[in-house]
Amino acid sequence: MRARLRETAEELAGLLWREYIVYRDRSGEVVIRGEHVQRWISLAPAAGADEILVRAGRILDGGTTAPARSEAVVALSAGTGELAAACRRLLADTAAAPAPPAPGSGPAKGRRSAKARSGGGSRRHTGLGSWVVIACVLGVLGLCAYRIVVP
Repeated sequence: MRARLRETAEELAGLLWREYIVYRDRSGEVVIRGEHVQRWISLAPAAGADEILVRAGRILDGGTTAPARSEAVVALSAGTGELAAACRRLLADTAAAPAPPAPGSGPAKGRRSAKARSGGGSRRHTGLGSWVVIACVLGVLGLCAYRIVVP
């Protein structure tokens, strides 16, 4: 099945994109990357003997892949043309979805909870570690003051 999956992926990649990379990832899926369109497709064996799970997603800045945006189960016996049509539908769904936030950009401003926005609730700014540091500094200052006052 794995060899057939790899051959199918090579044929499919040639139909979908002019530039592509086909490789097997750690989980055993065959992945087709279209760097010029910033999209990827993966093919993996599904529960049925002649079925494959097709997933599609985006390639983020820096070359990392975002999680799959859409997926479908397709019969492998349907042929490469039918598989290519299913992949095009998945890629269209991926392109229509909003772009994911850039990695490391932090949470969006509008995603704070209502409790945090209203200022209610108990929010602790000073953690236990900070209190220990403050206590140690005060102890050292007290010891210095004691040594100055008491000769």
